Amino acid sequence: MAQKKLVKLTQQEEALKEPEAQLIGTSAYQPVEEQEDEILFEPNAGPQTDFLASSEREVLYGGAAGGGKSYALIIDPLRYCNNQNFNALILRRTNDELRELIHKSQEMYPKAYPGAKWMEKKSQWTFPSGARIWMTYLEQDKDVLRYQGQAFTYIGIDELTQYSTPYAWDYLRSRLRTADPSLPVFMRATTNPGGPGHAWVKKMFIDPAPHNTSFWATDITTGETLAYPERHSKAGQPLFRRRFIPAKLLDNPYLYEQGDYEAMLLSLPEVQRRQLLEGSWDIAEGAAFSEFSRLHHVVEPYDIPNSWRKFRACDYGYSSATGVLWFAVDPADETLLVYRELYVSKVPAKELAHMVLAAEEGEAIHYGVLDSSLWHKRGDTGPSLAEQMIVEGCRWRPSDRSRGSRVAGKNELHRRLQIDENTGRAGIEIFNNCTNLIAQLPSLPLDKTNPEDVNTKVEDHLYDALRYGIMSRPQSRSIFDYPNQIPTQRWAPADTTFGY
Repeated sequence: MAQKKLVKLTQQEEALKEPEAQLIGTSAYQPVEEQEDEILFEPNAGPQTDFLASSEREVLYGGAAGGGKSYALIIDPLRYCNNQNFNALILRRTNDELRELIHKSQEMYPKAYPGAKWMEKKSQWTFPSGARIWMTYLEQDKDVLRYQGQAFTYIGIDELTQYSTPYAWDYLRSRLRTADPSLPVFMRATTNPGGPGHAWVKKMFIDPAPHNTSFWATDITTGETLAYPERHSKAGQPLFRRRFIPAKLLDNPYLYEQGDYEAMLLSLPEVQRRQLLEGSWDIAEGAAFSEFSRLHHVVEPYDIPNSWRKFRACDYGYSSATGVLWFAVDPADETLLVYRELYVSKVPAKELAHMVLAAEEGEAIHYGVLDSSLWHKRGDTGPSLAEQMIVEGCRWRPSDRSRGSRVAGKNELHRRLQIDENTGRAGIEIFNNCTNLIAQLPSLPLDKTNPEDVNTKVEDHLYDALRYGIMSRPQSRSIFDYPNQIPTQRWAPADTTFGY
């Protein structure tokens, strides 16, 4: 009787010594023996192999349905099950959803490690070495307390977007530790786009860097790189790396070649079809701007001629966030170009004025549009926030906040997002360095009580700045322009107290 070849999951030694090393395209599997016997598992070339060979601390394997994500998640921890100190946790949101993972593990684990036992009451695998894999559920945020005081060297979550907040993911990170120097610690997740947690998962894994690229972990609220505190010996150094690996049905040849599953996905409504078949993260259920496409609306930065008319728009907030966008108008076809963004929080108005002027130094900015609420209403005293910026030389004019202006602005953006049949160009293009705007725009949901407007309770600061800008009647030339006229960068108000 032929022996079964145990296919052992390994990582290159360089990856274990330097966790930030990238192993893109490197196989994660090496046979223990060389005899030609049954191979229990061999990863598909492409994303599945990339996922199993990843050395980053946190990795998301996501995208279209049918990419072999769940199977890869239960295979991945097997590489360390010959170590008695290995303790893994694999989660689904409900116990019913967990059954499929358990069923798949029962097919593979005893073959890979003869003597491995599944204990139904504990919902746990134990291996001859003493290693353990706990497969259980985490339905609500409060369920993370079940794992308080425990330590895991590997944590995996299947269908991460089913969690509406990052609370569980962040808490479980605190359970990730080991005293065995030979064991690295990892967090892994798989998911499809969509679901209640679509927005935060997108901000954590998809937006910070191009797909399949290693990047330093950032705070999803501020966008700043997570770093060691001042009291630490590594003060200021980044903490760890993340990576998003996209997958599509085409990457799973066993399922793709049958054709039936693809036909089913093609029959779905547009939003679900783009999420589950194309693996698109730029569209969400109830999205206000479902026509937004990175292919048509996001472009590589290029040098903008000095002759193009430029302006800026701002939505100010201190406790929440401030969004500033810079625009240029292409005189060839009046296409509006968003070429720069500034997205900050807890910045006073006066300091913001200096940040804006520094960003546009040397440019001819024809005008700026600012949220009109920053000009005090009648009866108020003291300088307004708008006046504080104007005094510093950062000139603004009030935005339109009249009745119906929000709906009108949304409709104008729909018009700008349309693709011209003759030129194949959209009415608005965004430089790909405007990462926050690109992340926020396709995720904006419609207002459930007024579908003609977006939901104002979500993160919409850059959208508001965009709306102010496109509603300022931007043109490549103004009737007030004179030949060779270049606006002065700094403007001295007649009254330095009030900024008029």
